[in-house]
Amino acid sequence: MPPSQKNTAHSIAHSVANTVAIVGVGLIGGSIGLALGQRGLANQVVGIGRRQESLDRALACGAIGNATTDLAAGVAEADVVIVATPVASVVDDVCRVLAASPATVLVSDVGSTKANICSAIADNEVDSRRFVGSHPLAGDHRSGPEHARADLFDGKTVVVTPTEATPPATIERAEAFWKTLGAHVVQMSPEQHDLALATTSHLPHLVASALAASTPAEWLPLAASGWADTTRIAAADPKLWTQIFAQNTPDVVAALDGLIEQLQAAQSYLRADDLAAGGSEMEKFLQQAKRTRDALGN
Repeated sequence: MPPSQKNTAHSIAHSVANTVAIVGVGLIGGSIGLALGQRGLANQVVGIGRRQESLDRALACGAIGNATTDLAAGVAEADVVIVATPVASVVDDVCRVLAASPATVLVSDVGSTKANICSAIADNEVDSRRFVGSHPLAGDHRSGPEHARADLFDGKTVVVTPTEATPPATIERAEAFWKTLGAHVVQMSPEQHDLALATTSHLPHLVASALAASTPAEWLPLAASGWADTTRIAAADPKLWTQIFAQNTPDVVAALDGLIEQLQAAQSYLRADDLAAGGSEMEKFLQQAKRTRDALGN
């Protein structure tokens, strides 16, 4: 990082955090810890988890400097707390953090779904004004702190999802935190986030899993890079993704309906005389798909 950028990052970071506590030090939590350490953005990074074994792995790879299985003790002096546990645990973990941490703390999460989480936290008897949801659009099909990377958020998008009740100061602190880790921040409502991510994240995982599941094992020696690239994310934790689908079911079903329409159109071109007649409809279908993919730019 150039000196000017580093100075700016330090200035922002010290207005946001001195001690950062990370609840759940897996791939994402561990990458946050490594990024904070590499950039010198926190004097202390505390890892909080349910199992000492996992915390020891995070300590060994340098993702955290201190570890505890006592959540209340771990957040007692924190300026920022990031909850990086599975989506089914986020609400309970955030509420416990809000009840045990200082009144000045910023609390956020990294869950792949947002509407249910944000609504449930607001309905709990905690001061939810200190919480704002976040979702870094970065990750890996592998899990655990040993796969964490300090550059995981560089140039990646993080969606921050305030509600109408979220104070502007809380939003600003969350956005500043993620920017110091190298991320580009986008603000959306929890509902907008879930609608969009159903198509751009949750549906792709479902499709990758369906493709992997429909491939006979005896044909795997013939699976080249196309199959491997398309199914890579299907190797992620099934339990975690079951929770994600459960929390965003209506939007995922709607996205799946749209995909089924596209597949049925492609099927009709294959079954009709379109290909025998030159394949004009199939080519249009593939051209539109190519334009959409090329627009991503990578």
